[in-house]
Amino acid sequence: MQPNSLRIATIAVIVGAFFLGSAPILFRFGEAGPAAIAFWRVTLSLPLAYIWMRLEYSQTKLLESGGNKNKFSSILCLPNNLIQLTLLSLAGVFWVGDLISWHWSLSETNVANSTFFATSSPVFVTIMAWFFLGERYQRLFFVGALFTILGSISLMSATLTYSNGSILGDGLGLITALCFGSYVLIVRSLRTRMGAGAIMFWTALISAPFFLIISILSNEKIFPESDQGWFALLALAFITHLAGQGLLAYGLGKVKAGPASILVLLEPLMAATLGWLILSESLNILQIVGCLLILGGIIIIRNRYT
Repeated sequence: MQPNSLRIATIAVIVGAFFLGSAPILFRFGEAGPAAIAFWRVTLSLPLAYIWMRLEYSQTKLLESGGNKNKFSSILCLPNNLIQLTLLSLAGVFWVGDLISWHWSLSETNVANSTFFATSSPVFVTIMAWFFLGERYQRLFFVGALFTILGSISLMSATLTYSNGSILGDGLGLITALCFGSYVLIVRSLRTRMGAGAIMFWTALISAPFFLIISILSNEKIFPESDQGWFALLALAFITHLAGQGLLAYGLGKVKAGPASILVLLEPLMAATLGWLILSESLNILQIVGCLLILGGIIIIRNRYT
């Protein structure tokens, strides 16, 4: 792997994490139920995700050589085999679990805690990547990971000490982390076979019906009432999902799952900052220490892997 390509992929993950940090703020302005907001987030992203997928697909040797004789398959850029389709379906299912539990968490605790616990997946990702993907990490990686774990403990202590969050909300955040970690591992595996655009399109297409069904069964408000609500949903689709999630998927083509999951921990730093600036959610000393520990761990990981 060329150093420049790894550096570009790492930067993509970092920038993607900053875009993902806008999600909890935009969620608060979505004017719809949690599952409905998730539905609009993925559904509104589909047209641009399809264009992205088509641009990738048009560059493949299969299309250029005329190897794909099925016009319908060519138009939809269908997965090449059952393994790809199965992995995409699993990615879509874990994505549903990720967003539903995270949106529920947002309604039970503050932005900083919800977002942090939702992205506390490096522990799960590292262990699973070790066993299932054969990824191995050097000592410095675990030093950086330790910093982020200590940051997590600090943030949880803030919840118990200052009571500005809730155990239920933090627990839902941990469930989110398990789902997100599984999603990262599957995307990492798929990126050896597919482009980021195809993954974004298919996971959105697969997950959208689930979100809609959950929203209807929960008797949620599905449509926002104002232009501000629609603007928030469009921003979620284009900024958070396509830019944030898309750059993460792109970066996972080069960056190992463990380091990528830690770099994504920049997301709660952005979310906490926006929560303070826009929603007036103050940060206490333990939360600030936790954020600094996270940042320190990320710097260590970034320097080691780039």
